Amino acid sequence: MQSIDEPRLESDLAYRFQYLTEFMGFTADDIAAIHGAAPLLAPLVPTLVDAVYDKLHQYDATWRHFLPRQHGFEGATPISLNELTIDHEQIKFRKNHLGRYLAALVTKPYDGKMLEYLDMVGKIHTDKAGSAQIQVPLVQMNVLMGFVSDAIIATILSFNLDRDTESRSLRAFNKLLWLQNDLITRHYAA
Repeated sequence: MQSIDEPRLESDLAYRFQYLTEFMGFTADDIAAIHGAAPLLAPLVPTLVDAVYDKLHQYDATWRHFLPRQHGFEGATPISLNELTIDHEQIKFRKNHLGRYLAALVTKPYDGKMLEYLDMVGKIHTDKAGSAQIQVPLVQMNVLMGFVSDAIIATILSFNLDRDTESRSLRAFNKLLWLQNDLITRHYAA
């Protein structure tokens, strides 16, 4: 039986990631499957991003989090949800971020820099990083991750890959998104 330093899981990001990947069996083969999907997924990133934002726009509970100035956005901010249209400059700015995130998932090496990036994805949605005015409730983050997961699964299934490649890709993305979800939820602990 392997001994795990549980307090260290909360204080040492690399140790936490090592534990998570080992426990889930997220291996170099999974990373290869994710990177192997890049040529197929990359052209569809704009479509995936649009689908995510169309979904977010359907609910005031998700859309309201785009009213405050987003970290790094320099343009005019909307005053009300009615002004915050799907083609508002601040939404275009956020869509660009999501597109870069999805591209990073399938192209970047899974090294310390990527780990810090994945962790920041969680942190930036709280008042612990980015804009102190933005604190997206965990329920909204969970539902978003569920939607993104389903969209990626549906997209991979639409490629009509051979069974082995499809299975490896689906399992790899499933593990990756669970890893990402952990690196989100950890920032919501009291």
